[in-house]
Amino acid sequence: MSASVEELASSLELGQKKWRSVRLADCCSIVSGGTPKSSEASYWNGDILWVTPKDLTELESKYISSTPRTITESGYAKSSANMLPAQSVLFSSRAPIGHVAINTVPMCTNQGFKSLVPDRGQIIPDYLYHWLRANKAQLQALGNGATFKEVSKTVISRVEIPLPPLEEQRRIAAILDKADALRAKRREAIAKLDQLLQSVFLEMFGDPVTNPKGWGTRSLPEIADFLTGFAFTSKDYVRPGSGVRLCRGANILPDRLDWNDAVDWPAHKVADFERYRLQAGDVVVAMDRPWISSGFKIVLVSEDDPEALLVQRVARLRVRDAYPATFLYQLLRSPAFTRHCKPTETLVPHISPRDFASFPAINPPEGLLIKFDSVARSIAKMRLRYLSSDKLAEAEFRSLQQRAFSGRL
Repeated sequence: MSASVEELASSLELGQKKWRSVRLADCCSIVSGGTPKSSEASYWNGDILWVTPKDLTELESKYISSTPRTITESGYAKSSANMLPAQSVLFSSRAPIGHVAINTVPMCTNQGFKSLVPDRGQIIPDYLYHWLRANKAQLQALGNGATFKEVSKTVISRVEIPLPPLEEQRRIAAILDKADALRAKRREAIAKLDQLLQSVFLEMFGDPVTNPKGWGTRSLPEIADFLTGFAFTSKDYVRPGSGVRLCRGANILPDRLDWNDAVDWPAHKVADFERYRLQAGDVVVAMDRPWISSGFKIVLVSEDDPEALLVQRVARLRVRDAYPATFLYQLLRSPAFTRHCKPTETLVPHISPRDFASFPAINPPEGLLIKFDSVARSIAKMRLRYLSSDKLAEAEFRSLQQRAFSGRL
């Protein structure tokens, strides 16, 4: 993987390039979206594709060709939605900021987008797509708002982008596409390990939804200590490395903890460090949107994860007795827990402490639990090796992005 990325980098021209810099408003049309009235049935299930930011979080490629929801002509006419031509670049401007995709067919979006229709005489969609992805953190920092951060159309209009000649844009986009494909293969390998663990779980214990093996159940409070984090205030966040790292919903991905968007808290303000400190074997869960808008995010803290403190609206479960954390982690990731929480969902999806307290966890024999734990730990070691390699590849990819868009390659 490492050599492949470097080979891709070397295929770009060497030397500093002198590219002009232009505002996005000067090389693209910026298009907002809208949502028809949800209670009006005649506005929905039509022939017009309609995208939400959630749809982009679930994409496995850079292209979007279909959508879970559609609207009718009347719904389109009665909303502020705008039709985007094929080969536009969809950019989610809130909840969350920074998801990007290229549409292969005409479609419209909800109001959570500031999409870009490139002037094809100046900029190609693929180059713009990769530039937006490479600058996600900077674009997120432009967001404003008390409840949900949002990047306004005015702000997006003023963002400047380096603009090499079209042929250079195509070459950069092609190289980043190839590097992205290499990273995707590694992610596929990690996903297959997750599938293997799930298969082992179902083989040994059956589906917890139907409980075909007739296991008895225990409530989660009998199995694990439950805790939600401290209400650390964002106004006191400090730059990474200058305090104590916080584990927020933003850091919890479906399969691991991610620290690309890390924040710290001043160490001298931590009154109860040990109470909120995470340790290996803890199961951590993001409890509300936008972090779970695309599905529950549950992670088993590994020995390789850095020290961090639990924040409010993130839950920690710490197992007791002989009930393995590996088993609890897999159980909470199963459809049984998702279905259990569903009745409490609102327009703002969330998991409540009551959901945890009332969840009936299957309770197989101790010997079977120990056997599963041994298998799960072996798979986890393989997974950590893949993740370690993936982190290196990710760093190389970011370096490749930086060089590509700064004209140093």
